[in-house]
Amino acid sequence: MLGVIHKIVLGMAALRLLSGCIEIFAALLMLRFNQIEKALLVNSGLALVGPLVLLATTTLGLVGLADKLSWGKMLWVFAGVSCIFIGILKK
Repeated sequence: MLGVIHKIVLGMAALRLLSGCIEIFAALLMLRFNQIEKALLVNSGLALVGPLVLLATTTLGLVGLADKLSWGKMLWVFAGVSCIFIGILKK
């Protein structure tokens, strides 16, 4: 199954694994503190991690596809990612 793993795919997977570990660590912190206020604070910190990991993994993927995508398709991907961030950050 694994054979030869592309470096960019490995980087993307590593970022997602790191993100998952951060999520698990945050859940353990919430249980350790056992206070709603502190759990909410930890959860708020996670709100930064998710979009940053999304941006980093998307960037790595686009770097890997840069030679295969036209500029027009790159702009569509950029527009889509921008819409995701606008939807996440707008209140």
